[in-house]
Amino acid sequence: MTASNSLATPPKKKLPLLLKIYAVALIALSVISIPIAAILGFYLPSLTSDAGTPIDTTTLVIAIVQIALTGVGAIMSIVLGVRMLRDRRRGARIAAEILVAINVAVMVCEVMLSGLHGPGLYEVLHLVFLVALLSYIDPSLSEERRLQRKLADLETRERAEDGTLGRDETGKGYIELNFFNLFWIFVVCCVLGLIIEVVYHMAVVEPGVYQDRAGLLYGPFSPIYGIGAVLMTIALNRFHKANFLVIFLVSAVIGGAFEYLVSWFFQFAFGIMAWDYTGTFLSIDGRTNGMFMAMWGVLGCVWIKLLLPRMLKVVNAIPWKWRYGLTSVCALLMLVNAVMTMLAFDCWYQREAGMEPVNAMEQFFEEYYGNDFMADRFQSMTIDPSRSTRVTPVELGQ
Repeated sequence: MTASNSLATPPKKKLPLLLKIYAVALIALSVISIPIAAILGFYLPSLTSDAGTPIDTTTLVIAIVQIALTGVGAIMSIVLGVRMLRDRRRGARIAAEILVAINVAVMVCEVMLSGLHGPGLYEVLHLVFLVALLSYIDPSLSEERRLQRKLADLETRERAEDGTLGRDETGKGYIELNFFNLFWIFVVCCVLGLIIEVVYHMAVVEPGVYQDRAGLLYGPFSPIYGIGAVLMTIALNRFHKANFLVIFLVSAVIGGAFEYLVSWFFQFAFGIMAWDYTGTFLSIDGRTNGMFMAMWGVLGCVWIKLLLPRMLKVVNAIPWKWRYGLTSVCALLMLVNAVMTMLAFDCWYQREAGMEPVNAMEQFFEEYYGNDFMADRFQSMTIDPSRSTRVTPVELGQ
């Protein structure tokens, strides 16, 4: 066998014993959790809100969805475990991807029902492990790393010099949908979106009045615009040559739906309302409306047709030797910022609900990120615990 053939057809490596043990444990725990999830459904009437009042329909629906997702996740965990035991690595990766999405959805439901105290440490660590597992069990990823590692630096340098770094060379889309590109799209649009919103508020909503519209504890960032730009880029990457009407309609639907879901989540999880479009043209439950959906459509056209190509040029100005290290550091800082923001929202909710700090973390946020600080930092937001859907289990008969 020649060296080239050896590189092209590497021997298939079996999964390590520790991962096989993990697969057996995953199957066993999942088999147990399925009937538990079914039993939990019978205890929904024993839930009350933090105020001690009966839970409303929305809360009940979220609880039912959480239990259903838990059951589906248990079934998918069994599928993942079986495929790992049989060394079906591609099938295992697909199962793990689905399981990651289910676990994220379950954790979102838990946050809306119990705040950030809902998701336990085990759930968070298991989610991190599943994400790490994705890059290990797929044989195509390890083969790609083995065959292309020595060529990556040279290719990156050449494309950076040509100004084509970040472009999709297959022609299927405009850019490569990798973490590097999507992260910087998120950051740039967080800043641009905040500027646009502040200017719009000063020019239209309250002429001459400045209002801080930031969405994170630190920095000039509005994540709703960053995430919206990432979603639109992913959805429209293959259609970047489409006419303006197609891009406008897709952007309007994506932006409006995302704006609605963000409003819905923050109200039910933290009792926070950042905007209310009730009574405006084509208002949808006050969470989005026709005018702002149209604005999302216009922003999508401007982004895809005009700003995205120029953004790539700006990002490519980062020296190629620094780009991945710098991106990793900035991504870590942004993650810390986002986590601290969510914790600050959760502690803000608890204080407004009359709950005293019970641990060092809550005392820290009360001291440094108290109600006055939060109201001044998030000037467009109002908080009312009665708007949330949080519940607490109580003993039957109370």
